[in-house]
Amino acid sequence: MKEAVGLIGMLLLVSSWIPQTLETIKNKKCPLNLEFIMVYVTASTLLTIYSYLIGDIVFLTLNSLAAFQSGINLYVKLRYK
Repeated sequence: MKEAVGLIGMLLLVSSWIPQTLETIKNKKCPLNLEFIMVYVTASTLLTIYSYLIGDIVFLTLNSLAAFQSGINLYVKLRYK
């Protein structure tokens, strides 16, 4: 039961980034604040490492996907200034 709640939360949170990431790729423009993206990528990466170390697959997956999607936004933000 606990895992199901975590998985649903993970899917909702990660899916909230998908429209922004697709729009960013399509337009080659990221409207998000650079500092916000940098903090988000860093935090997600650190939480990915932490999740791996404690063996929590739900949070490992969530934070890996969040770091990846926000990393795309960061790349576009820096590449197409």
